[in-house]
Amino acid sequence: QVQLVESGGGLVQAGGSLRLSCAASGDIFNINGMGWYRQAPGKQRELVATITSGGYTGYGDSVKGRFTISRDNAKNTVYLQMNSLKPEDTAVYYCNADLWRAQMGRGTYWGQGTQVTVSS
Repeated sequence: QVQLVESGGGLVQAGGSLRLSCAASGDIFNINGMGWYRQAPGKQRELVATITSGGYTGYGDSVKGRFTISRDNAKNTVYLQMNSLKPEDTAVYYCNADLWRAQMGRGTYWGQGTQVTVSS
């Protein structure tokens, strides 16, 4: 079994910062890409940021220059540093991982989500 557990969400004023973490655990053999997505009420889930096992990163246009994704491969953990937050960043943030399990092969797994609310 694989679990992705997010933490670090909360309420922050516009212009503030938050750091999200997502730790993967279970019968994991290897993790390829990891990423963060978000979904605001009434909207589709959208890409926030991704990072490969080698550290190459990609960002959604709306967060470029404000958010930074990083990972600690030894801890199977991905982070999202969010600066200069705006009310439109309010959403449930989900992490995901493209990984190989010891017996089950390759698959994509999602965390349960963490709420980020930015007040104006």
